[in-house]
Amino acid sequence: MIELDIHADDYALTVHTSRDILECMKKGKLDSISVLTNMSCSGKCMELLAETIPELPFLPAMSIHLDFVEGRCLAGSGETPLLAKEGSDYIGLSWGKLFLLSFHPVRRNAVKAQLKKEIRTQITAGQKEILRCIKIAEEHQIPCRQKGLRIDAHQHAHMIPVVWEALTEVLEEERYAVEYIRNSKEVLGVFLSDISLWKTYRPINFVKNRLLYLLSFKVDRYAKSHAMRQMYLWGLVMSGRMDYDRIVRLYPAMAAKAEKEQRVLEFCIHPGSMLAEEVTKEVDEQAVSSFYRNPDRMVEKDAVMRLSELIDRK
Repeated sequence: MIELDIHADDYALTVHTSRDILECMKKGKLDSISVLTNMSCSGKCMELLAETIPELPFLPAMSIHLDFVEGRCLAGSGETPLLAKEGSDYIGLSWGKLFLLSFHPVRRNAVKAQLKKEIRTQITAGQKEILRCIKIAEEHQIPCRQKGLRIDAHQHAHMIPVVWEALTEVLEEERYAVEYIRNSKEVLGVFLSDISLWKTYRPINFVKNRLLYLLSFKVDRYAKSHAMRQMYLWGLVMSGRMDYDRIVRLYPAMAAKAEKEQRVLEFCIHPGSMLAEEVTKEVDEQAVSSFYRNPDRMVEKDAVMRLSELIDRK
């Protein structure tokens, strides 16, 4: 039988985003969530989660959502000047810039060294909060799905070559007990099989799908060598609008593909929305209009709430 993971990204991006995700958690609709540690509201959002745990049917598994493109440098700009905006602790990189730095003949090694400092700091902060949540769940006899350290990244930046190298070196050096690292590997053929849906996809998302697919093989090798389950992600071609209607149409083919290859199928959904007053210098302006404050966030929240109509989890 196929193993499914209904996952919400971006917990602790903002307080309102987190409240939307908590609403899904209270209904028992999420198997896992990703937690940002480097936003100014991260502490408040984790307090909200801690307070809500006694009300939950179960505590979803929690991944540390490493962030190298938004938020603050938790290690401090003095320690990571190549990652920060000049004169501030805000991160000043983009996905594209990080990708190009992977092949820079001079700066690559320095960038990797600073990424390792930031990764260590974000993982340490995230682990502290996750262990606290697990303890609260145990005290209130709330079932918890966490087994070990889980890692993914904002905008899938951990897939970028220099970031991946920095991440895996940190994991080996610190000897973390890792149960999961997201592999942003999505099957393209399923989306192309239904011609009537072609016009509903954003062309840029096909580029994202193909680029991350090319970067996915090293993650497959790492998972295999570390006894972790292989996986497929569902959330790239439909990024920005993971709506229930298209999920219903594509699910049989997507599930069959994952089951045939014995891979976990992770629905990567963003059910949390940002309020206008929550927009700060920590977040990318283009992402605010395209994603964080887009009405389609509510479409994705609706999808999370309704997936149980489609998927028999018995």
